[in-house]
Amino acid sequence: MKKVFILNGPNLNMLGLREPELYGSQTLKDVEKLCTDAAAKLGMIIEFHQSNHEGQLIDWIQGAHGNFDALIINAAAYTHTSLAIHDALKILDIPIAEVHITDPKKREEFRHFSYIEPLANVHISGQGVQGYVLALEKLAKLL
Repeated sequence: MKKVFILNGPNLNMLGLREPELYGSQTLKDVEKLCTDAAAKLGMIIEFHQSNHEGQLIDWIQGAHGNFDALIINAAAYTHTSLAIHDALKILDIPIAEVHITDPKKREEFRHFSYIEPLANVHISGQGVQGYVLALEKLAKLL
């Protein structure tokens, strides 16, 4: 069974409360359940984490090497700022999916650039929390 690591960056623990007009009313626990169910249907298992701390995300990315078959990352604001996350992702030799609940390229200009985009095999933006399921489906085809 293929193992997929799903990492979520800062403020995603506040889904359901944070700007529901942009991010919807589902919580991060709801997203985890959605991913667990979708992965099971695809013959995959997931490990799901969230951190507001860049270093923790980097530690998890580094730990994915040799332990997971694919990675989904919603780095949130770190998408646009973190060379360190970019460099950690370069270590991986597994498919990477970049997910965003909203479409950053349709928001403020400072959100248009992604340090993750050049390293990701799959890009899903603006599909709400369903984007995580779409990423799992695309990764299943790559694996």
